[in-house]
Amino acid sequence: MRIISYNVNGLRSAMTKGFTEWLQSDPADVICLQEIKAHQENVDFQQFEKLGYEHYWYPAQKKGYSGVAVLTRVKPDFVQYGSGHEQSDTEGRFIRLDFGDITLINTYFPSGTSGDIRQTYKYQWLEEFFMYLAELRKTRPKLVVCGDYNICHKAIDIHDPVSNKNSTGFLPEERAWMDRFFESGFVDSFRHFNTDPHQYSWWSFRANARNNNKGWRIDYINVTEPLKARLKHATIYQQVKHSDHCPVFVELAE
Repeated sequence: MRIISYNVNGLRSAMTKGFTEWLQSDPADVICLQEIKAHQENVDFQQFEKLGYEHYWYPAQKKGYSGVAVLTRVKPDFVQYGSGHEQSDTEGRFIRLDFGDITLINTYFPSGTSGDIRQTYKYQWLEEFFMYLAELRKTRPKLVVCGDYNICHKAIDIHDPVSNKNSTGFLPEERAWMDRFFESGFVDSFRHFNTDPHQYSWWSFRANARNNNKGWRIDYINVTEPLKARLKHATIYQQVKHSDHCPVFVELAE
């Protein structure tokens, strides 16, 4: 199974920049989208169906904000919309699909960039999500957790760790949560194959950051330990440009 996670920063906007044409290149079997900023009825989704993708949507209640969706050529056995936490679900941050014994979670972590209130909510969300995963793993141990985590884990994952040490997305508390997450039995699929620096998935629109590769690695496809042996390949498609993010990719062997 080939899986992509991609924060498109507005699906309709991405579609005007060649997103559908990129899909025609068959980049993956399952494509997890975050920050779609759209409802299904406002998107020409027939373009996806013509390419063989089923589509599952969980938008935010607020128009033009947040939301996740999954395009898949592999029919899921089960779909869960939302995690059961009211604010997260209002903001359209979670969708789960089961494929046989594998559970795929597509999620959009909150950002704390707008101030202390959202940063506090981000910490609440992280704890709720951690507990959700712990409970789910009791019955579904083979998890793939895709999404925009809005956190850089280590200094290697950010272009300037010194000046960003007090920036949301690289705060000690957030990085400690990532430590706890991986120590609980998750594998960073990209770092499993690639330990090189300067590998980023998001760049600010400011100061020509993308052309200068001054970015952050905040998009992940992480798997639980029972799937580690099935990791076949992982990469970041930095050359794909429909968003301020780029797609991240993993392939799981049968």
